[in-house]
Amino acid sequence: MSPTPERITAVDTHDIRFPTSRELDGSDAMNPDPDYSAAYVVLRTDAADGLEGHGFTFTIGRGNDVQVAAIHALRHHVTGRTVEEVCADPGSLFRDLIGDSQLRWLGPEKGVMHMAIGAVVNAVWDMAAKRAGKPLWRLLAEADPAWLVGQIDFRYIDDALTPEEALHILRRGRQGAPERTARLLERGYPAYTTSAGWLGYDDEKLTRLAAQAVAEGFTQIKLKVGADLEDDIRRCRVARAVIGPGIRMAVDANQRWGVAEAIRWTRALAPFDPYWIEEPTSPDDVLAHAAIREAVAPVKVATGEHVQNRIVFKQMLQAGALDVLQIDAARVGGVNENLAILLLAAKFGVPVCPHAGGVGLCELVQHLSMFDYVAVSGTTEDRVIEYVDHLHDHFLDPVVIRDGHYTAPTTPGFSAAMRPESIDRYTFPGGGFWAADPDRQQLQKGQAA
Repeated sequence: MSPTPERITAVDTHDIRFPTSRELDGSDAMNPDPDYSAAYVVLRTDAADGLEGHGFTFTIGRGNDVQVAAIHALRHHVTGRTVEEVCADPGSLFRDLIGDSQLRWLGPEKGVMHMAIGAVVNAVWDMAAKRAGKPLWRLLAEADPAWLVGQIDFRYIDDALTPEEALHILRRGRQGAPERTARLLERGYPAYTTSAGWLGYDDEKLTRLAAQAVAEGFTQIKLKVGADLEDDIRRCRVARAVIGPGIRMAVDANQRWGVAEAIRWTRALAPFDPYWIEEPTSPDDVLAHAAIREAVAPVKVATGEHVQNRIVFKQMLQAGALDVLQIDAARVGGVNENLAILLLAAKFGVPVCPHAGGVGLCELVQHLSMFDYVAVSGTTEDRVIEYVDHLHDHFLDPVVIRDGHYTAPTTPGFSAAMRPESIDRYTFPGGGFWAADPDRQQLQKGQAA
């Protein structure tokens, strides 16, 4: 008699919020008071090993409950599946989730539902990597290329990247992979920091944190811009004076401008040698990015953290609309869709410098960049992962930065699991922190308004 297969028995969801707005951490021209939050999911099973799958998507406060509800709406696709099935082929669940015709109507493949799908899919990959006894980057880098190609949905992108081309890229990436793995474990992956550059910080804090970043080995920092041009000129002057000419300085407008304003503003900041201008306009406007890129060169154009899916990334690449592609681990449909985007970037020869920060985004996206280095692009030249120094202590396997580099994770999984005590304390509105917080009722009123 064959043993009863182990199954996913529950999809637990949590609305977790941190009060980052009170110190202006995360503040930028479009988001002046973010409370960094995670719509968090835990896949529980009846397996004897007790291993769970953890995933989440990132929001900035109000609306996190909407994102949690979207994850909850996917439960019927997940519970009852065998653990072996989903870990052996996460793509099978990914295809079912994006194929739900009624929920798909709310996208399709974009917005709240797609982010919810990404959270669930990432939780499956976390569980698969734990069961394999490997960190996710290594599970992906050592996987059979044909199997990886089978994880990708080529619908809508095969005019730019065919399965055969993807397989060729991955097979080529196997050459020298063991040596790159060894270098990665020894040196880590290059990082840049945004911790100095939040828009709400005064000059003293900007100066102190920029100097600290250089002392800690970072070779690139980033400043938020876009609210006031004269203020941006002053802040860029201060930062450049602190870091000197040999450190790259990127600037980020967080979608603040139209085309003409983006061109004018970026040219005004050009004397301070910005390496890239990030999100200069709407993330959906492919042709606007192309026009801005042509007009502001040699300043590079970077975008991607709000690009909704592989299809928009495909068009950005086809139109020559960006110099730097910024994947986000938690906005598109999880690992499966990010595999497609990494391979598209490799096909077009565009470097990937992920968006991170937030709640746990550094923990997640490091795995995708390390996989890209070992098994896809084979290089870290002009490639860096964003780093923001907050909220890492809430994770069981937090990122470790050494001399301006991400240290390669060695713990099995996707580094997604939060500490149970952090979940209990920061679950909104009833967790220990929020229950005792005098501003909680005002926050709830604002959410209900």
